[in-house]
Amino acid sequence: MSSLRYAVIGAGPSGLSAARALQREGIDFDGYEASRGVGGLWDIENPRSTMYESAHLISSRTTTEFAEYPMASTADYPSHRELIAYFRGFADHFGLTERFRFETKVTSLEPAEGGGWMLHAEGPAGPVGEHYDGVILANGTLAEPNIPQFRGEFTGELLHTSAYKSASQLSGKRVLIIGAGNSGCDIAVDAVHHAASVDMSVRRGYYFVPRYLFGKPSDTLNQGKPLPARLKQALDTRVLRAFTGDPVRFGFPHPDYKIYESHPIVNTLILGHLGQGDLRIMPDIDRFDGRTVHFRDGSSAEYDTVLLATGYKLDYPFVDRAALGWSGMSPRLFLNVFTPSFNGLYVMGMIEASGIGWQGRYEQAELIAAYLAAVERHPERAAAFRARVAGEPWPDLTGGYKYLGLERMAYYVNRDAYRRAVRAGTQRLRADAVTPGRGIRSTSSRRATKKEPTT
Repeated sequence: MSSLRYAVIGAGPSGLSAARALQREGIDFDGYEASRGVGGLWDIENPRSTMYESAHLISSRTTTEFAEYPMASTADYPSHRELIAYFRGFADHFGLTERFRFETKVTSLEPAEGGGWMLHAEGPAGPVGEHYDGVILANGTLAEPNIPQFRGEFTGELLHTSAYKSASQLSGKRVLIIGAGNSGCDIAVDAVHHAASVDMSVRRGYYFVPRYLFGKPSDTLNQGKPLPARLKQALDTRVLRAFTGDPVRFGFPHPDYKIYESHPIVNTLILGHLGQGDLRIMPDIDRFDGRTVHFRDGSSAEYDTVLLATGYKLDYPFVDRAALGWSGMSPRLFLNVFTPSFNGLYVMGMIEASGIGWQGRYEQAELIAAYLAAVERHPERAAAFRARVAGEPWPDLTGGYKYLGLERMAYYVNRDAYRRAVRAGTQRLRADAVTPGRGIRSTSSRRATKKEPTT
């Protein structure tokens, strides 16, 4: 067992990934979770959960699950109920549940004299104060609502989607949804069956991807060698036009970007409801005036409820921003994980990518665990890794895509480019030797199987 000790903050998919990777490397750690148990936002009973009753995966089961712990579900797109059971099963199977302190909220992290970090928390028995050699921040990216400012005041009900749990909340109401991301579109499909009317206000156009193409989950196609960005954009745009038509005919603006330069909407049911006249697309908001909403094109309408489907902000409230090297809309981290100063803070899950799944996040955790193991057992490898971060251009994680410069895209990566870079980093840290011209020889494939945990 390691002589150093680390903390993992959060017991959602990213925190469980970190815990499992540390466990497999024999690295000592304590986990902290503010809620009652594992699962993070997928536990709808978690006070910080942004889950709603109709929520399902928008990526398919086989491209999302952990490789060493396949889902028992036969559904291609399981519901949040199946997923919380899956995470609980994962944690129990590998003996991770008992490694977390539940209902214990981390309140601050402070640099400790002599190195490491002092972690302060509030738990069932009162204040907690512990020293750790390092801390893995895995508290998620979808908990702090992004609340935009509007001119005027709306005197009806104003909610963010984080407060939405069930379509019964909208029964009989005139509803305006601002934003058309995946959650906004899901809620719109819910609302048409309960609300008196449903409108959606949008700024830009979107690409809509069916959950099934050619009879298979759409994200299971083209799982071999990734196509160049321009070729994939051209091919997939043609396929989508054939299957979904042009969303502009339903009132959406024409996208001012190419497909995959922003996250696509994995929901074509909304197009059907638009075609049936169940809801309307409205322009961007100009101002509020009581229950009247004025739009940029000069039109207006009255609503009982305005629902903000405006996304979330990155938030690590328990640690000073300077410690994470915030730059603009997100911390500037090597591979979205390591601070350039290597100050003992490591970030898990600060990635958004179409199709990266929980296995992609677990590979991120493996990289952290490989580095922490090298710090103790092979300090020369850890030093070489730090020198690589300080001395060379960082890998291009875009995969050739020109992502939109939006706050929610600040930590967006291309799945294939990111996983290649992460795997290469892990391989370097685990290599026996590096011979010029001959590449890296790995000590072990580290391929996990669904067996009892190793410690």
